[in-house]
Amino acid sequence: MHSVSALEEVAFDPEYMQGARNAVRVCLRVQPEEKVTVITDRASLEIAASIAHELASVGCRYGAFVLEDLAPRPLTDMPRAVLEDLESSQVSIFAVVAQANELRTRMQMTDVVNRRKIRHAHMVNIERRIMLEGMRADFLKVDELSVKVHAIAQSAREIRAKTAAGTDVVARLNPNYKWLKTSGIISPNKWGNLPGGEVFTTPEEVNGTFVIDGVVGDYLCAKYGDLGATPLTIRVEENRLKEIQCANRALEEEFWKYTHTDENSDRVGEFAIGTNIGLRHVIGNILQDEKIPGVHMAFGNPYGAHTGADWDCSTHIDVVGTNFDIWADDRQIMRAGEFLV
Repeated sequence: MHSVSALEEVAFDPEYMQGARNAVRVCLRVQPEEKVTVITDRASLEIAASIAHELASVGCRYGAFVLEDLAPRPLTDMPRAVLEDLESSQVSIFAVVAQANELRTRMQMTDVVNRRKIRHAHMVNIERRIMLEGMRADFLKVDELSVKVHAIAQSAREIRAKTAAGTDVVARLNPNYKWLKTSGIISPNKWGNLPGGEVFTTPEEVNGTFVIDGVVGDYLCAKYGDLGATPLTIRVEENRLKEIQCANRALEEEFWKYTHTDENSDRVGEFAIGTNIGLRHVIGNILQDEKIPGVHMAFGNPYGAHTGADWDCSTHIDVVGTNFDIWADDRQIMRAGEFLV
């Protein structure tokens, strides 16, 4: 455990303060009587320190953990000390740079979060630019839009998304699966990524072509970044990944391998609409880029504890495109990346 006093002594750029204040006071609404678990790593220590400074100003108690002080990276399991501290917290913050094959350890953490109904801010791959851009969004306005998009999506039978780059996909929706809103205003019912701004579900079935000219997720994001110059084109049939093509053969091979880790790694588990209207451009970081207004999908884990999907997977990788036209049934809700609602 990295002592609270030591974390508070870490110097940080004062430019982080607005984003940290947004996280603690707006998104998580931390109260003085609550206890918070802060989980970070050496790469994210300065950002964690800015968050700790804001927690101290609220006056709440918190435990602080630096993963490298507890176990070698990449982790094979989330350290017991972290999981035990979560058991007595009402709020948690995970500000860590992902490493290969650590998704399982994050799932161990979110299992506790879900069971304990902790208000959890998931800030995987948080970095300076996100603190100065996405984390400065007006999350109350993002939430207002997200409520509207959520209402449209949950009553739709299907959603179609197209782009000038060649995306043309149709998601048929299952009325028994819930749509979730993670707008940045985090509740005990569903942990959320920060910066926030999306609504998502598990689709019944997706078919079509998706041009990934934004980013791919998990640890591949840091490796390959913005794909605008070398898009990855995928074809999905009956909710399964059938074909991929990319000029970057290393990305093509690694993405195909990732999406064939287990029997459901090639299955579309998430269909989402980004709603963070404060974002305009891909920066090469999935944490922020998936919130850009438009469509993203993910192969693998469907977050069934929240959506109601009755299948599971050990992997989850997002894919993000840009500049969408979107229709919910016959109603167009986005044109060229701009909402019409």
